[in-house]
Amino acid sequence: MSPESTIPKLFGTDGIRGRAGLWPFTAEGMLRLGEAAAAVLASRCAQEHLWPTCVVGRDTRLSGDMIVAALSAGLASRGVDVVNEGILPTPAIALLTRERGAAFGIVVSASHNPAEDNGVKFFGPDGHKLPDELEAAIERAMAEGPGPQAETFRLGRISNADDGADRYIHSVEASVDHQDDLFAGMKIALDAANGAAYHTSEAILRALGAEVVPFHYQPDGLNINRDCGATHPETIAALVLETHADAGIAHDGDADRVVLCDETGVPLDGDDCLAIGGLDLLERGELAGRTVVATVMSNFGLDAWFAEKGVHVMRTSVGDRHVIEAMRAGNHNFGGEQSGHLIYRDHNTTGDGILAAVHLLAAVRRSGQKLSELRRLWTKFPQCLVNVPIATKPAIDSLPEVCRLIAETEAELDGQGRVLVRYSGTETLARILVEGRDEAYIANRARDIAEAIVAAAGAA
Repeated sequence: MSPESTIPKLFGTDGIRGRAGLWPFTAEGMLRLGEAAAAVLASRCAQEHLWPTCVVGRDTRLSGDMIVAALSAGLASRGVDVVNEGILPTPAIALLTRERGAAFGIVVSASHNPAEDNGVKFFGPDGHKLPDELEAAIERAMAEGPGPQAETFRLGRISNADDGADRYIHSVEASVDHQDDLFAGMKIALDAANGAAYHTSEAILRALGAEVVPFHYQPDGLNINRDCGATHPETIAALVLETHADAGIAHDGDADRVVLCDETGVPLDGDDCLAIGGLDLLERGELAGRTVVATVMSNFGLDAWFAEKGVHVMRTSVGDRHVIEAMRAGNHNFGGEQSGHLIYRDHNTTGDGILAAVHLLAAVRRSGQKLSELRRLWTKFPQCLVNVPIATKPAIDSLPEVCRLIAETEAELDGQGRVLVRYSGTETLARILVEGRDEAYIANRARDIAEAIVAAAGAA
């Protein structure tokens, strides 16, 4: 067995995530993570004889204070200055990491997970999420244990910033051309999920001239994502109808994604938003390379509709990091996930819920149509997505019956659909997606594959 195989795996598809109070989300674990991050990510500054700085922000979870304090202590003990930005959305920390010239940034958040969970994700000095090799280096440094503490005169300082929210609000506002009061007269219902955007998204929308009716903007440390936000689209749908709003916006806990809802109370998914946003950029001559970047989870109807307009849909693995990597490699400027992570790369380096929302609503106003009308511009292929709790995660290709069912289904679909089976990177779930033109057929096949996985992997 190689030494690498004995190092505990910490990072998943979006940073480190787990139950607060359990390793590594303990005071000791977060102290060691801060030490390890300093050892790996501050090395560039040492080589260039620069004093390293780290920008840290968090969402509204009760455990956030403890985690930030422990991380900050670990960082400072290894000679890194820490700038605590307080409660801010994840995309705000990506922005501030760049603007403050920091060596790296850290967000303490478990995104859409319940309040008892928490997470840590890192940004490099350019505001992009870390590549796999740097995450692996942090895992190794944490497993090896702390090196020598910095001498007294090399200890880092810990300070609190008071202008981060204003900087972020101004940046998003400035990204939209609203010289003609584009948002004037627009009424928006806003579900802030009692999360990190509870004080920023409303301010941005009001600055753009919209009338805002806010909901779930009073976090208490325990109510983040509880029956609200992007994971509960039925909530924003009801709020839009209740307030007679022109549109609804719902965030997840760290506000790096968004769910829009039209004026009739119908929520839009990320594919709807990719269609609306991509068409808007295309018509204004701003869609780089006539390409929209999506993941394997996006509906194939998107490809067919965009192909008619001479636009290519590029596919990546699941995860907004993979979308951004493809966008950077191909110099593309628009992409996202079906889950609502949308990247306007001309304006930020990561998924940004409110940035995406204001650009999409600006597209609605420029079109002269209602959001419900734009939503109907394209036709989706029927999909069936089944999430199955499981006890273990054996390799899919090691499960003979599952592989047989997948191959059989793909053959019967004959190019008019697809099958995608994968494990969640953050939860003990198997996700089975079957897409095709016959709804009854794909539902039955998804059920058969799900049952085969449970039989092989065990029920949770």
